[in-house]
Amino acid sequence: MGNPTALIVDDEPDIRELLELTLLRMNVDTISAANLADARAALANRDFQLCLADMRLPDGDGIDLVREIHEKYPGTPVAMITAHGNMETAIEALKAGAFDFVSKPVDLPVLRNLVSKALKLHEPDGKPACSMEQDASECPLRGRSHAMEKVRELISKLARSQAPVHITGESGTGKELAARLIHQMGPRNDGPFVAVNCGAIPHELMESELFGYKKGAFTGAVTDKTGLFVEANGGTLFLDEVADLPLSMQVKLLRVIQEKMVRPVGATEEIRIDVRIISATHQNLARRVKEGEFRQDLYYRLNVIELHMPSLRQRPEDIPELTQHLLENIAGNYQQPVPRLQEDALNTLRAHHFPGNVRELENILERAFALCENGVITLDDLGMLDLPDSPESDTGRQERLPGESLEDYLARVEKDILLKALDEAGGNKTSAANRLGISFRSFRYRLNKLGIGGKNEEK
Repeated sequence: MGNPTALIVDDEPDIRELLELTLLRMNVDTISAANLADARAALANRDFQLCLADMRLPDGDGIDLVREIHEKYPGTPVAMITAHGNMETAIEALKAGAFDFVSKPVDLPVLRNLVSKALKLHEPDGKPACSMEQDASECPLRGRSHAMEKVRELISKLARSQAPVHITGESGTGKELAARLIHQMGPRNDGPFVAVNCGAIPHELMESELFGYKKGAFTGAVTDKTGLFVEANGGTLFLDEVADLPLSMQVKLLRVIQEKMVRPVGATEEIRIDVRIISATHQNLARRVKEGEFRQDLYYRLNVIELHMPSLRQRPEDIPELTQHLLENIAGNYQQPVPRLQEDALNTLRAHHFPGNVRELENILERAFALCENGVITLDDLGMLDLPDSPESDTGRQERLPGESLEDYLARVEKDILLKALDEAGGNKTSAANRLGISFRSFRYRLNKLGIGGKNEEK
């Protein structure tokens, strides 16, 4: 098998030569193009394992090339070469499907690291942890509902990028599991995955926890401490409940993301880091921005691509499979046979509201496993009668008004669901449609049908 081949697209001969020499020393063959037209001709004639493209080209925009390659040659990762400090352009490229970006003047260690990770996407190192090519029963994110199929499909795509990902969803929907899958399926899977709950760290300790500190930096600092960013170097840092970050830390986090450098407390020199950031929260981050509780610039840096985890009540058809999977795990932990669930007990689980989502289902089954006798879980073992009813405000449990026709009742329920999804998505229709597991066109049609679409059709 020959060397991998990279396409270099840049109108500056000096930059092309620098990139060619760097890649050749990495045993990567290169073909160069000075403009979009030559790049398109090269792409049509052979396969490439990587494309490095400048943002500004004589006959067009490099982002146009990103979109074209992303659509026509999805197996070829594209890394953009951007002007120094131009994070807005870099984020635009990532949203368009770029694998990563490198700024001018090109830092060669950063470039070599980027190239190595991009080429890992082509290494035949076995199946990823979860992909659309696998049976859904083999994926840690269980469920055959349309909503979960879309989640798995998006995770497969996100794993092929280095773009920051922001995961939304209620507590207990599996946000950390999704983050781990993105890490495991991507080129950073041989690096660390470091998870931190931002809401669990006292504000006064947050800087030293994230960035580390030097001996003698403050009272009690008797040794050097490595921060979580450095611990995650070469891998992924998962910032759970990122909405709980105080504003003072948000400023510092923004700088770390932009500069890719951290300075431990009490240090005089900065440390270069290579970390992919995945964040998550159950709160509405867009609303927190409007309320002045979260910085807008940091929000745009973190929310380059959004992944929404559906609640369990939005996919009740997955409850039987999830129940069986969780019972198998619980029984395996205790090295006991898997109990059988009586039909009425399963039907009760199907009808339950599950405000705590999958985590609540797991807790209910843990209790039932401990209480059941003769390897059979009954309705009494579930203890469902002890659980509070779901809130009446939930659209899925709305009562039909006296004299209200079925058509009017269904329209009212549908309208509430659409408006709630829009509110949770901060007014972004594309994001709201993704949350509901429908296409943007279908979502827009439903809004217009119910008279709430308005004239503004922006996504």
